[in-house]
Amino acid sequence: MNTQTFYVTRLFRNSDETIGIFSTEGKIICFSLEDEKRTIKVFGETRIPAGTYNVTLRTEGSHHKRYKKMFSFHRGMLHIRDVPNFKWILIHIGNREDDTAGCILCGMDSHIGAQNRYKILFSTIAYKRLYKL
Repeated sequence: MNTQTFYVTRLFRNSDETIGIFSTEGKIICFSLEDEKRTIKVFGETRIPAGTYNVTLRTEGSHHKRYKKMFSFHRGMLHIRDVPNFKWILIHIGNREDDTAGCILCGMDSHIGAQNRYKILFSTIAYKRLYKL
């Protein structure tokens, strides 16, 4: 089985979001956007803890059904496995913190918008790039 190591390096955070980068083999792939860090987990509003996790393909659920229609290459959602106290953590498309419930979003650019809220842009392009790796 061919495996590859990916890293999410968290760069900036505010009270609602965390911006970072996905990288592999020392090369930046794209930006990441997650929920905020919390001492006590709040369902759908807390980023996963730092750690090492396996990523597999999840072929169940509404995201998988939607993405299968959207992308000819899609074989399953990028599923971050065995995160303590978390379930069904995916890497997927989205631009704002409102687009995630604990999952990691990917984008080709980051931006600080109204009320100093973080956004990522060109998420579909980033997802295709990340997925193919």
